[in-house]
Amino acid sequence: PCGEQVSDLYLVSRNDVEECFSAGRTVDYNNTLYVSVGSKLWSNRSAVMASIVEDTVGVHDMTLTPCSQETFDILYPEFEGAPHPSCFGNLCGVLGPVGVSPDRIGTTLNVFMDVWTDRTGELHIDPPPTRPGDIFAIRAEMPLFAGITACSAEKSNNGTCKPIDVRVVG
Repeated sequence: PCGEQVSDLYLVSRNDVEECFSAGRTVDYNNTLYVSVGSKLWSNRSAVMASIVEDTVGVHDMTLTPCSQETFDILYPEFEGAPHPSCFGNLCGVLGPVGVSPDRIGTTLNVFMDVWTDRTGELHIDPPPTRPGDIFAIRAEMPLFAGITACSAEKSNNGTCKPIDVRVVG
C-alpha cells in the first residue's frame, strides 16, 4: 500500500510440493527476462503454475535469490552478523508446515524489484518504481501454495521496509 516495496513470491504445487516455481523455465519459455501481463509462471516440471493478469508496474526480477541471514552477513557488514529477518527465513516459515524443505526454495519472482546489468555484467539494484496502489495479480493455473514476503533487504526497498497488501480471491 505504500509503494517502493519488493515482494518475493514463490509458488509450490498443492498436489506435489516437489513441483515448484522455476525462474529459469519462466525466462526460457516466455523468452524474456521481463514478465508482465500475459506471461506464464512455469514450474520445474514445465507446467504452467500461474498467469500474470494485472501488472501496473512491469518491473520484476528473477535473477536474485531470496535474501537470507547469509545475505545480510555477506552484503550488509554494518549489521555485524546480527540476526535479521529475511525473505528466505519467512518463506521457510510459511512453506515448511506444508512440507517444503528449505533446500527446495530457489530463486523467487521478486515482484517490483528493479535489477539491471551494465555492459560488464555487474548487477545494479534501483529503488522499486512503485507508488501506493500499484498492483501485481496472478491467476493460479493449478492448485497452489503461495509464499509471499515483504522483502527486508534495505537495498531492495529504497532504504526502508514497508507493508504490502495481499489478497487471495476465489
